[in-house]
Amino acid sequence: MAEPTVSTASDDAGAEISLELVGAPRLVYRAIRGVLRAVSAAWFRVEVTGREHVPLSGGYIVAPGGHRSIIDTPMVSLAGPRVLRYMGAENYFEIPVLGWFLRAMGGFPVERSATDRTALRLAEWVLRNGEPLVVFPESTRQEGPLLVEPLKEGAAFLACRAQVPIVPVGIGGAERAMPKGAWWARPRKIALVIGEPIHPVTRDNGSRVKRSDVRRLTEQLSGDLQALFDEAQIRAGV
Repeated sequence: MAEPTVSTASDDAGAEISLELVGAPRLVYRAIRGVLRAVSAAWFRVEVTGREHVPLSGGYIVAPGGHRSIIDTPMVSLAGPRVLRYMGAENYFEIPVLGWFLRAMGGFPVERSATDRTALRLAEWVLRNGEPLVVFPESTRQEGPLLVEPLKEGAAFLACRAQVPIVPVGIGGAERAMPKGAWWARPRKIALVIGEPIHPVTRDNGSRVKRSDVRRLTEQLSGDLQALFDEAQIRAGV
């Protein structure tokens, strides 16, 4: 089944924002991911467990847990065969070559000064158009080998709004490979453990998302991510 493609969406002010990832950029994404897969196998000895849990069609949220390193983002792209989408600051997309590269890697721009509502609207638009979207529920990189930090509710809210599942992914070993402040990635094993999709409560079209549903989904995601992160750390030898 062919993946649907997205083109443009509008922000709160009605301005059109390009979300296009078709043609050459999509092919480049797959080519770069192929190179990354080969390099990761040799340098990080990446082990991925649970790929059978990744949906082969339709929109879904990839929620990585144990976010400890800048290399988590490219590592997550190895979790499945489909092109993943990421939100990024608009100014990076305005830089020649870099902007093209970021789009080729599945990114789409959001103004740094944009409201959360604008970012959520664009993310929901991507999901409703059948694209997978990466959301790091811990928000920023953390430190330490044991605990997944308290989660933000954005991933759960988006899942409830767009009625798509969340696929939790535990990432182990990335902090040893490239901790905060490091300029070079060391050859340390990294493990990704993908959990079963978590489905939001079904709601009627047009009805408001219940805060209680978002809270329960976030709690479930937190528990699943902790278990997956623990397993990933063990598999990575941490």
